[in-house]
Amino acid sequence: MVVNLLRERYRVDLVELQAACEANYARLMRLLPEMREHTQSRRVALSQGEHLLGILALEVLESCPYTTTLCVRQEHSLPWLPVPQLQVRVYHDARMAEVVSAENARRLHIRYPYPNAAMHQPDEKSQLNLFLGEWLSHCLACGHESQPVM
Repeated sequence: MVVNLLRERYRVDLVELQAACEANYARLMRLLPEMREHTQSRRVALSQGEHLLGILALEVLESCPYTTTLCVRQEHSLPWLPVPQLQVRVYHDARMAEVVSAENARRLHIRYPYPNAAMHQPDEKSQLNLFLGEWLSHCLACGHESQPVM
């Protein structure tokens, strides 16, 4: 317990978190531009040459006047790789998108004490928002439609 006393408490960088959420909103609007009009989904394939690495599935779960809730998950991933699944809330009035739950964590806290029983990192929410940004950026740069366009 002495180690905990010496460690500086994690401080949330709100500017960094807000910038990540704003960038995630812009990326999601490029991938699902009509998410506000009607419930929709999209599947973006990720491959290397002829080998399919996986499919990013974006699905609208709930659409309200100012917010949309999405499920972002990986399909057809490698057998040894855990399948990531995030629930993302998109705030259209603020032009931000944030991860609100991941895997089995129903509601993410902005900061966690460390160590904790669930083994969350002190900055778990920030890390998940940065991961979402990297995931979406990779899909925008290297992804393609999973179905051929006729």
